Amino acid sequence: MPSVSSLEEASELLAEAHEHGRRLRIGDDLTTDGLDRILEHEAGDLTCTVEAGIRLSQLSGELARHAQRLSLDPPGDPTIGALLACNLSGPLRHRFGAPRDLVLGVTLVLPDGTIASAGGKVVKNVAGYDLARLVCGSQGRLALIARASFRLHPLPKSSHTLLVEASDDDTLARSVAALLRSQLEASAIDVLHPGRLAILFEGSPAAVESQTSAATSLLEDAGCLVTQCHKAAIWDESRARQGAARGRLRFAPGDLASALPLIDEAVIRPAAGVAYLPVTAPDDTPPEVRRLEDAIRAQLDPNGVLA
Repeated sequence: MPSVSSLEEASELLAEAHEHGRRLRIGDDLTTDGLDRILEHEAGDLTCTVEAGIRLSQLSGELARHAQRLSLDPPGDPTIGALLACNLSGPLRHRFGAPRDLVLGVTLVLPDGTIASAGGKVVKNVAGYDLARLVCGSQGRLALIARASFRLHPLPKSSHTLLVEASDDDTLARSVAALLRSQLEASAIDVLHPGRLAILFEGSPAAVESQTSAATSLLEDAGCLVTQCHKAAIWDESRARQGAARGRLRFAPGDLASALPLIDEAVIRPAAGVAYLPVTAPDDTPPEVRRLEDAIRAQLDPNGVLA
């Protein structure tokens, strides 16, 4: 499995495949393991630029030395390239969004070998598509992601998790709706269906104490049993169940009540409108989105090098 260690090497490999009509699968036939450096970390600006082969754990360790983090916590320990290509996120998506919400710019190697940069923290910009967000979730079918720049956040000084048990789906749905309508600023709200809810608050010690107290009162008034929990085991469970999921169900963000009757077991992110299922589910991508995806691939990769 070839592993590139420079932009020029990746460009040559893809240009050759384009010229000779060969197909390459990024991650199988071509990897970025050799591109594993932190190129720039502007701690004062809360930004960083890294190569695509660096693992999230390695980047997190370096950023933590400066009391900062990339607020993405997906299952496993993906490379930054895989993080973007698969649009991976975890419980922190509730507050900080998915990779497309935190990426500032990218440097790509297009299927014909062209090196293109777009977005912030780059030298050259390419007019047209917003390439930084376009490649998020592209599954490596549009370009090789070589570098990426991200917006960072300070590490929280304090954190606290509430575990909630609801007696039935109606109580669970009402409780989540009340949380989402409130002024509370949780970093994560995951439903571990059936029957459980995990809520993470982060920030200064005083703010965390105030928010957990307010959330506890709100949830107890809704008829839930609330347990204080300082441990992160529940979030490990949530990510593990997400990583083992075999299907996904999308629903209108915030409308948990309409989704619960369709689900027997899942990890659900209500604000994002997504449920990770232990069973396979039909692909619910709308036909018009598929047509748009095909049109973009036809423009960026007319020879089907990455098809």
